[in-house]
Amino acid sequence: MMKNLGQYNIFDFESFSKGKAFEVVNCSPWVERATSKLLGTVVEVVIIKDETNYGEGKGKGLNKYEKLKFKTTNSVSIASGKIVTPINPVAKIYGEYRNQLSVTCDDIKVVESKVTK
Repeated sequence: MMKNLGQYNIFDFESFSKGKAFEVVNCSPWVERATSKLLGTVVEVVIIKDETNYGEGKGKGLNKYEKLKFKTTNSVSIASGKIVTPINPVAKIYGEYRNQLSVTCDDIKVVESKVTK
């Protein structure tokens, strides 16, 4: 059995994020579990707008209200309810069913105070 093939799986976050709005739910320290070293900030968001067309029979809005975590090495504090976008995101799919998304980024940018739905 071949090993470490997941590292070659590239996720196109730019295409995935088109037509989506990410609202901040919470900010917390990003801490390495093994050493308790502070790595940066985890910004938990919820997808509040999803206009992505996922294909015939699936339609739009498939991931609306799903949560994600953006991890940045910067120390950021963003109030809940702000609409944000990750700067230079790198995303990887993981999980037993390959239905989880890990997103690390250089920074988090507030794009607006609230989204018009």
